[in-house]
Amino acid sequence: MMVDPTLAEMGKNLNEAMKILEDGRKASEPDADRRQFSRSSIPGPLQGDGQDVASILQLVQNLMHDDEEEDRPSHRRMQNVGEQGHMALLGHSLAAYISVLDRERLRKLITRIASDTTLWLCRLFRYESGSAYYHEDDREGLLKVCRLVINTRYEDYSTEGYTVLNSRQPVIYQSATCRPGLGQHLCSQLGLPLSSLCTVPCNTMFGSQHQMDIALLDKLIREDVETGKLPLLLIANAGTPGAGHTDKLGRLKELCEQYGMWLHIEGVNLATLALWEVSSPVTAATRSDSMTLTLGPWLGLPAVPAVTLYRHEDPALSLAAGLTSSQPVEKLRALPLWLSLQYLGHDGIVEKIRHAVELSQRLLEKLKTLASIKTSVELDSEISFVDALTMVEDELNSPVVVFRFSQETSAESSGGSVEGYFAGEREVLDSLNRWLCERLAQLVPASGVDIVELEDEGTCVRFTPLMTAAALGTQRCDVDLLVERLTELIPVLNCTLRLRLDFREEVYRHSALSYIEDLNWPGLGAVRYEPRIEELNDSKRQLEVEKINSELLVKLGELDADLIFSTGLEFGPEKDCIFIGMATEDLDVAELVDTIAALGRDIEENGRLLENMTEVVRKGIQEAELQLQKDNQDKLMEEGVLRQIPLVGSVLNWFSPFQSTVKGRTFNLAAGSLDSTEPTYSMKSQTGGLASPETPTSSAKRLPGQRLFRREGAGGSDSHSETSSVGQAEELSMERFPQPTTPTPPSPVPDEAVSVVPESPETPQRPPTQENGEVGTQEGVEEEREPVGQEAPVEETGR
Repeated sequence: MMVDPTLAEMGKNLNEAMKILEDGRKASEPDADRRQFSRSSIPGPLQGDGQDVASILQLVQNLMHDDEEEDRPSHRRMQNVGEQGHMALLGHSLAAYISVLDRERLRKLITRIASDTTLWLCRLFRYESGSAYYHEDDREGLLKVCRLVINTRYEDYSTEGYTVLNSRQPVIYQSATCRPGLGQHLCSQLGLPLSSLCTVPCNTMFGSQHQMDIALLDKLIREDVETGKLPLLLIANAGTPGAGHTDKLGRLKELCEQYGMWLHIEGVNLATLALWEVSSPVTAATRSDSMTLTLGPWLGLPAVPAVTLYRHEDPALSLAAGLTSSQPVEKLRALPLWLSLQYLGHDGIVEKIRHAVELSQRLLEKLKTLASIKTSVELDSEISFVDALTMVEDELNSPVVVFRFSQETSAESSGGSVEGYFAGEREVLDSLNRWLCERLAQLVPASGVDIVELEDEGTCVRFTPLMTAAALGTQRCDVDLLVERLTELIPVLNCTLRLRLDFREEVYRHSALSYIEDLNWPGLGAVRYEPRIEELNDSKRQLEVEKINSELLVKLGELDADLIFSTGLEFGPEKDCIFIGMATEDLDVAELVDTIAALGRDIEENGRLLENMTEVVRKGIQEAELQLQKDNQDKLMEEGVLRQIPLVGSVLNWFSPFQSTVKGRTFNLAAGSLDSTEPTYSMKSQTGGLASPETPTSSAKRLPGQRLFRREGAGGSDSHSETSSVGQAEELSMERFPQPTTPTPPSPVPDEAVSVVPESPETPQRPPTQENGEVGTQEGVEEEREPVGQEAPVEETGR
């Protein structure tokens, strides 16, 4: 069989390129030469002789992975590019090569590719007699469909343009659960005012809160028709972007036929049309006028276009709307998808979609056995029995699982349930669920869970294997591991939620502590130490509060405890606070708050001592200088003039030693006074040198191996499991909430005395000294230390 040498070389080069890039991704520690190469080559000019393919691929590899060396995240999701991915990438290279063929050969080839791909997709997703439009932006297909409907409903649009829209204003209807910004994008691209967009609310009284309210939609359409507007198109969901719910497509189709509207459907649940067993709500999508399929994430195919299947009988209007093109090169967009579909085959495509649905069903079954976890059906309240059955059927066949942590109704704290105990409970639960999703994504990165914000339920955790499993390689073991980690984190969430109230009450008992109400903090709470300084103005007091709480945060971080202390959210409204992380069942909240208050009080007192020491030392030095001058004058009068002459004084002192009556002085830092050294040298020890007591860090005696803030008798395997779960969160919390590295302030100077002795006139004046140590002051006064083992002289004799 003949082989085109160019195609063979292209496939070989692609395999070599993918091998180089994937080897670079798998390298754990890139060498320094590669880093230097990447940084030096990025801004450099083009080389005159050019570079070979290997060098260019090496540069691309460096650009792709260079940022990983500087900051490595705790979990990074990287798509697995398998053999089917290589086929999709090969399709882009082939499209460039095919585009240079002669016109006739190119026309035959692209006609075959487009017709084959369209036929396969229509049969695969049960969309009979349909046409296909391939587009890069998943909104582009709906935009072209809107142009087609406008050209169809306004006969003179092709000649008169937008002026014909003034006769009857077109209206586009969309559900409130549609993708954010979709309707605004359509109006902007079509040149329509925002009044042409009508957002239909979801059910409020009966039915699912994520499904379009059909009765209200009927009322809105009738009102628009009565005011002279033209209902143009309805956008429905087969799997809402948030919760994955499907609208009642059958009834919506009947309503569209009644008013002559176009029905367009999109959503992740459309993938289940390829399965043998399809739920009845999704089956109705095959009767729609158009629907958009995103096969890339469903099948794990990189860089393949999205597809919009539609039914229309007039090729001229389709050409005018841009759904078809007379340019052969544009039809080559289907080539990567054409190659990938052939590589996977029908069974391979169905197996990928079935695998994703089975992962969702497996997780859903396990979640229903867990306490404090509510799934999407349980989150909907006040629904009828028939609607509940429909929702259960839809949920069991949907590849989207949404769940949320909710407090146990039987959980008790201080003798009652936590439900309704404090205001802002919804915000607190949202913050805890946000923390839960981040922890699960870090512990089980292959699960692909993410955060979703729902209007009625709040923050939830979403598992969409159809959008992530093919890329991340999610398997059943990953789902089991996800449930296992979730089971370990649920007790931590329950304990933290219960102990928040106890923590707040304990903080209120201390006058020096202020409780900070931050509902967005996923943890025990926040506290601020308020110094007892009333004479300072607001600016100085703010600086003092910031200083004390920064030092307090450092000291708390040094304690041997399982709790995490941080500065809170990076862009949070509260500053100069100490945020406490997740808690466990054996946490002694009273001991924790008492320790925070005691440490803060010690830091405040030590700070005051350091501030007052400067003034005390300055005044003491001035007084000591005056005393030294007076003692020197008295000594001179006692010794006489002859003893002051250098040679004569030495001889005279040798024959007749002189005993001075002038005694030394000691400077007591604690009292700020000068005392006599006679008691000091008689007792051979300094007075007032008692060591300060240690800072209390625990109000109760701890058992060997027991960490701080744990109640006695509360240990055990369960407590250890919960604590280990919290301990694993330390790495993530340090990244989200960095702790300041405030330097530890100098220790306060002990209350020891500084010896001051008179000096002879012929020796230079020295600063006051201390016998057993040195005293450092904030004014930079340097003290001398007496040699070890040598007794200090009681007085200066002049010998």
